[in-house]
This record gives sequence, structure tokens and C-alpha cells, in this order.
Amino acid sequence: MVQKGMINPEKTETAAPSGIRILVVDDEEDILNIIRFNLEEEGFIVSTSDNGLDAWNKVERSLPDAIVLDLMIPGMNGMDLCKKIKSKYSVPIVMVTARAGETDAVLGLELGADDYIRKPFSPRELIARLRVVLRRHSTATESLEGSLSLGHLHMNRAAHRVTLEGKPVDLTLIEYKLLKLFMENPDIAFTRDRLLDRVWGRDVYVSDRTVDVNIKRLREKLGEERERLETVRGIGYRFRADGPAGQA
Repeated sequence: MVQKGMINPEKTETAAPSGIRILVVDDEEDILNIIRFNLEEEGFIVSTSDNGLDAWNKVERSLPDAIVLDLMIPGMNGMDLCKKIKSKYSVPIVMVTARAGETDAVLGLELGADDYIRKPFSPRELIARLRVVLRRHSTATESLEGSLSLGHLHMNRAAHRVTLEGKPVDLTLIEYKLLKLFMENPDIAFTRDRLLDRVWGRDVYVSDRTVDVNIKRLREKLGEERERLETVRGIGYRFRADGPAGQA
């Protein structure tokens, strides 16, 4: 459960921008109340739901800016609800699980969850994670039609061109699609299955080994920025927003 001793933690340094709406889905009333209280203290507008079907109806009626979604809820479980929401909407989801194993976390990421947090957790940790996924989502949305830059790496999506320190980087189509996905979603961990789905497509059969080979080749072409593309043990790969020397 949420650590109740943290019901009124010290506020984070930056208040939430006005009007950001969060939907919290959990079937435990005490947890809902604690999360709601702390999020509202930070300036978020909070709505709650105690089951999957009601949560889906609320998403359909008024799409929130982010969702905190417990895995074990009645009506429609968290995994199914996450998959249904992500198939239709681009909204950040932080998955909550009480289970200790990594299977649920991996599956949640495969279904599109942007982050996950295990119970017990402090409201302050949840708020920090929400801020991160909201910031990522906002940055990706604002730059969908333009260019992307991380460190010395620059991608012009309109021209389908990548440069490193101003020099062209010769990428295959798959390498380009991998890099584009990573740069659009910095600091998000992708499982191999999710990369296969997003880059190669559902109707193409390739093995996990194919992912690893292409990741290796992509790293070799990224020069000093290769350290951004890191392996996440037990999950897959992540492209760090901060570079090897800490520069953005």
C-alpha cells in the first residue's frame, strides 16, 4: 500500500502547472484518498475510479493528462485497461503493482505503460514519476513534426536525416526507426517485444536476437553518444536523456 506516513510530505519544489488533470484508478479507498490528497496539494486536478469499466468510461468522457493505474482492479484489470487506452489515446500511464516480481512490470511496459511503481510507495515518489512522464509526453508532442536533438545527436524527421556533431550518420531504415523511437521517448525502457512491435511491425516475424544485433550496429554508429543507449537488465533498452558526461 501507499506509505501512509507520507500522507502530507514536504511539497516538491515546483508546483504542478495549472489545469493538469490526473485520473487515479485503485480499488482501495484509503489509497485513493491518500494519493488524491497529495496530488491536489501539488496543484493537480484529480479524479478517481475504483474499477476498470468506470475508469474507461471516464477516459472516454474526458481524457486526462495522465493516469495512475493499479494493476489489480475489478471490472477490467489494469493490464487490459492499459492496452485498451493505449490503443486509442496517447496519454501517459504510470502502472502500480503490489507484486514483487518483474513480470508484471515488463508486461505493463509492453502494453504501453510509460512507467511503473511498486507498492508500498510514498506519494512524493509517485508525484516525481508523474512529473517525469508528463514532461516526456509534452516534449514529444511539441516536437512531433520538427527536429530532435540530444547532446551532439540531431535528427531531422522531415528530411529523414541524422547528424552527429554536424556530420551525417549513415543508418539503415531499421536503425533510423529505432533511433527515432528512442529519441522521441528518452528515458523510457522498451522491452524487445515492444521494439519488435513498434519498429518491425506486428505482421513481421523476427527474433529477439534481431533486435540485439540492430541495437549493437546502431551503437557503433553513435560515436560518443553510444552510452545513451543502455541495456536495462531484465527488460530491454533505454535511451538516456543525459549523455555520458551528463550533458543534455
